[in-house]
Amino acid sequence: MFRRSVVLVMVAALAVAGCRGGVATGDLQGVVLETPQAKGSFVLTDTSGDAYDFGDRTEGKLALLYFGYTECPDICPVHLAQIAEVLDQNAELARNTEVVFVSVDPDRDSLGEIREFLDHFDTGFVGLTGTHEELAAAQEAVGVPPATISGEGDDYTVDHAGWVLAYAPDGLGYSIYPFGTRQSEWSNDLQALASIQQGG
Repeated sequence: MFRRSVVLVMVAALAVAGCRGGVATGDLQGVVLETPQAKGSFVLTDTSGDAYDFGDRTEGKLALLYFGYTECPDICPVHLAQIAEVLDQNAELARNTEVVFVSVDPDRDSLGEIREFLDHFDTGFVGLTGTHEELAAAQEAVGVPPATISGEGDDYTVDHAGWVLAYAPDGLGYSIYPFGTRQSEWSNDLQALASIQQGG
């Protein structure tokens, strides 16, 4: 049931997202930040059980960072499906892009469950998690509001930041991408951001 739901969400996302591919215009079409933000630094645990230093591991790369959880019914899978589609269409772009998904639901999302979830989109996507304290520190480090729990018992939902943070290879964040970003906007902006190199 889970796999079928993910596939249906991916199909729906790509159907309504607009034209895919295309050539970058050079102008960012996401929500452009008034002042570029330095990339925050934090260390969490990846799906292999190893420490992952976000700042070090994404240095010199286009880095896309998203906080969510595997039982998210819509926003998380749509974002991941759209990003995966763009990278699938551009192998050169994909080679120097690190997509990092941080689960903010450590009580339900095991490392294996995070890996299985991400593999439905792209086996190269990085999955991270940590303790509640580590996750709160990571969210604070990059300036997103901390995730909160709604509901009681095991059948709860997680309210989390619904946008993807994007950092160019020069280590700065120029734009963010809320739910509803069109496929053509993703395609344009990932190419444009990838061209902003260190020392450029």
